[in-house]
Amino acid sequence: MNKKELLETINKKHAGNGITKKAVSAIIDDTFAAIAKGIKKAGRFAIPGFGTFTVKARAARKGRNPQTGQPIKIKAGKSVKFKAAPSLKKGL
Repeated sequence: MNKKELLETINKKHAGNGITKKAVSAIIDDTFAAIAKGIKKAGRFAIPGFGTFTVKARAARKGRNPQTGQPIKIKAGKSVKFKAAPSLKKGL
């Protein structure tokens, strides 16, 4: 599912409530912005029954340029990790 499909699903569910597609899109954007802000601020964002987003540090490592085969250095960085809640895992 992508953002467009999510928008359509939510819009269909609440079509009789007078909520416009533009308003639903703004709510989706605001929701994901709030999640991103929570992850940046606290390093963790949990949604009970769905899962937890956490910041994970990655160490610097060696890699290889796929075109030339030359070794390269990959800098240390951070990424976001998602761990599904047990109730979500059971439903899969």
